Amino acid sequence: MSSKRSNSKNFLVQGTILAAASIIAKVIGMVYRVPLTNILGDSGNSYYSTANEIYTIVLMISSFSLPLAVSRLMAERIGKGEYRNANRVFMCAMRIAVIAGAVMSLFTYAFAGLFTKYVMNFELAKYGLRVIAPAILIFSITGTFRGYFQGFGSMEPTAVSQVIEQIVNAVVSVVCAGILFRYGLSLAAKDNNPLLGPAWGAAGGTFGTVASVTVAMIFMMIMYLRSRSSFERKMRHDTSARRESSTQIYRLLIITILPIILSTLIYNISNVIDQGIFNAVLKGQGYVEEQYSVIWGIYTGKYRVLMNVVLSLASSLGPAIVPSMTIAIGLGNRRDARDKIAMAVRYTMIFSIPCAFGLAALGGPVITMLFHPASGMPLSIGIMQAGAPMIILYALSTLTTSVLQGLGKLRQPVINNAIALVIHLIALVVMLREFNLNIYAVIYANTLFALIVCILNAFTIGRTIGYRQEVYKTFFIPVVVSAIMAFAAYAIYSLFHLLFGVTISTIAGILAGVFVYAVGLVAFRGITADEIAALPKGNTALRFFRRLGLIR
Repeated sequence: MSSKRSNSKNFLVQGTILAAASIIAKVIGMVYRVPLTNILGDSGNSYYSTANEIYTIVLMISSFSLPLAVSRLMAERIGKGEYRNANRVFMCAMRIAVIAGAVMSLFTYAFAGLFTKYVMNFELAKYGLRVIAPAILIFSITGTFRGYFQGFGSMEPTAVSQVIEQIVNAVVSVVCAGILFRYGLSLAAKDNNPLLGPAWGAAGGTFGTVASVTVAMIFMMIMYLRSRSSFERKMRHDTSARRESSTQIYRLLIITILPIILSTLIYNISNVIDQGIFNAVLKGQGYVEEQYSVIWGIYTGKYRVLMNVVLSLASSLGPAIVPSMTIAIGLGNRRDARDKIAMAVRYTMIFSIPCAFGLAALGGPVITMLFHPASGMPLSIGIMQAGAPMIILYALSTLTTSVLQGLGKLRQPVINNAIALVIHLIALVVMLREFNLNIYAVIYANTLFALIVCILNAFTIGRTIGYRQEVYKTFFIPVVVSAIMAFAAYAIYSLFHLLFGVTISTIAGILAGVFVYAVGLVAFRGITADEIAALPKGNTALRFFRRLGLIR
């Protein structure tokens, strides 16, 4: 029993470490996007987001799935004591990363103009896409190192590298965006094209990604060299009889990678397709590029930046749960696997539901505090409020997709995401053309997409491992307490706003919301003492709630 508790707590601790680092990285990313957005403007944000969206899709095709595949295959062999085979997995994956990353970097650079002009209807985004192209190769190598450490169940190197990466990204992006924005303005005066300033500024912003992943790669290499001697000792003491050839490993990697590539590609390509459809439809309705680029820039540069901070929890618990679940399934311990699923879903919902409610309640003040207040404020607030359910559903669908991959059901997320994508695209076109919902059509269609993925994933997980999600404590109580929290946060904000400015009032509202939610969750028995204790620094939180008389 003690071993089981220790195992569960270690999984949570590792997941929380990665989640905390990811949230810190996302917060840094959000903070630097504020001056970046103010430098680029909403049009420049569209070019910046377009280059990043295409970069992300190419990255998924080439190597984005490698960390998950490496961690899963290495964890499976480490669990059996096959350290030599685990090392061969890593070496073969690194070769794939270098070759695939180099090829796709060259491909992206060469065809950047075609992608941005004919697919995205944003031709000037080609400058940013060409600048960011080398990052594909660098990330491929960095991701393989991260998968190596995650295979051992160690999330610290990945966590630290993510924070370092974002700090470098923040500094370099803002500095280079400012320099190249001024350069673009000088070209704009000659060519009589005012969009060249935002386009070149976006290119400067994307250079931050290249610099940051380079620094992260160097850090991961240093961590790998420091840990290599310990791994080599384990390989020398490896007494397992089974020895896998490189051919077998390559075959396993490809079999593992392809379904993950397809599922993540389908899951994320909707952003690129959405933008292409949105731009094309609005262009057909008489909008000019400057108009629909501003609308899309508000959606991606403000709403999605804040949304990604919340989603970082689900995207971090995913890599943490895959190796531990792979080992549990390999040992035939289905009950342990079910416990891990329940724990991961519970903690994801406990944190993502109040964040969604909080952004809906304080969306306007948060945007006013962070971004330029004159830049599309009514639309920004409307998007934030309409998109709140999407945050919760995307968090759950992201996590359950990782759960299926940990269970070895690699093809099922492909099928589930493909079904959701088809329905999503039909709904998007209908809402844009027939109901003229503009950017809200994108939000509602994405919400529908995530809902369908959640339903199909839940059905598949239940059928695979006999798992049924507990509803009352996982969903109902967090929703009720979050609704109370949202009213309290907005009331405190309104009260403070009578005497103070937006920034102080917003911070006061957020802090009040956090306090009300934490107390309410414990008071409504939405989280137990054991579950609090399982969190890092959980005992400190327990002492606080005992002083309040909420826990005996």
